[in-house]
Amino acid sequence: MKINLPETGQERIVIIGGGFAGLMLAKKLAGTNYQVVLLDKNNYHQFQPLFYQVAMAGLEPSSIVFPLRKIFHKSKNVYLRVTEVLAVNTEEKFLKTSLGRCNYDYLVVATGADSNFFGNQDLERLTIPMKSVSEALYLRNRILDDYEKALSAIDYDQRQGYIDIVIVGGGPTGVEVAGALAEMKKYILPKDYPELDATEVDIHLIQGAPMLLPGMSENASKQSLKFLEQLGVKVKLDTRVTNYDGEYVYMSDDTTIQSKKVIWAAGVTGSLIEGLPESLIVRGNRVEVDKFCQLKGSSDLFAIGDIAYMEEEGFPEGHPQVAQVAIQHAKLLAKNFKLKAKNKAPKAFSYKDLGSMATIGRHRAVVDLPNYKFSGAMAWFVWLFVHLFQILGAKNKFFVFINWVWNYLTYDQSLRLIIKPRIPSKELEVKQD
Repeated sequence: MKINLPETGQERIVIIGGGFAGLMLAKKLAGTNYQVVLLDKNNYHQFQPLFYQVAMAGLEPSSIVFPLRKIFHKSKNVYLRVTEVLAVNTEEKFLKTSLGRCNYDYLVVATGADSNFFGNQDLERLTIPMKSVSEALYLRNRILDDYEKALSAIDYDQRQGYIDIVIVGGGPTGVEVAGALAEMKKYILPKDYPELDATEVDIHLIQGAPMLLPGMSENASKQSLKFLEQLGVKVKLDTRVTNYDGEYVYMSDDTTIQSKKVIWAAGVTGSLIEGLPESLIVRGNRVEVDKFCQLKGSSDLFAIGDIAYMEEEGFPEGHPQVAQVAIQHAKLLAKNFKLKAKNKAPKAFSYKDLGSMATIGRHRAVVDLPNYKFSGAMAWFVWLFVHLFQILGAKNKFFVFINWVWNYLTYDQSLRLIIKPRIPSKELEVKQD
């Protein structure tokens, strides 16, 4: 069975993934003489940098997602299909998907990255990752649900298991989650759960490297550690989490921490598709590409974003897996497709580092710009402005801004709802049959 797509006679570019890279490429190719097919398992784009605010009940999930179809209302050459890509046949040039077969002239892999559990099945099964808005919402439910359970726990150790939280990974996600949890402990718990002693809540951040934010400057690392300690977060550096059994976290220094919740932010691995040339799969499950984002030895296969591995002067181990790299990949590849249509030579990619940043709570953030590094309140306002500007949709920008202003003025949010999915009994019976 084939996916129902019109045969227009145009060359077909199939893009797998509607993240920063795939979406930007599709937008840049809208209105060209190519037929552009965007495949994604969701019908929306997710703004990943703010997942942690959904998890901490600071934003509604709808504020950081945007319907893909709305973006392409006026784009007659762009077609969207919600499906899961199962495999690629590079010889016959087609994809196997859950909807059927999809042929292509050019294939662009923009599948991004998933959480890396380093082969530990217990960690994969029992910890909570945060790579999608649904996972962020699940974490929000778990945190609030466990606070409710802690109210009825008579035994001290049992109660600690519910209220203590461990975050594994000291990159931007781990640092931002730890800061948000610390502020929840300080400002929300005493109001929502006065029967709980907020001083009993321990927030642990475990980092395998000797410094936080290893991709940023030494100043950013030191300042983020200082900010977290000011907020009462217990940070352990140069310590690896070796296992988790659902009750206790086991670490490389032979110590343990009791907690029923472990947030996993310790690393990423490329989301590979079966059928890609194994010889091009490198460290981190990324696909090696040349300076034109093209898989080496191929004229019709491309990879952009987190899944792509490209070495460049100044980046001998590949570019960082961040949104700016993905966006710049997409813009360059779109330009090269347009040049190809005019029989002109393609341009080579060169990454322009615009800087990096992380927030650790109100008036606490670190910003590394190419020629200037700073932290504190000014960095926090810069972080807010940059992320607000990047969110898709005027309505989403407005609601995020209102939520942030309200939270700033009141130290409170009204989004602490435990919303669990429910499968209707009839549908459940069908699935069981």
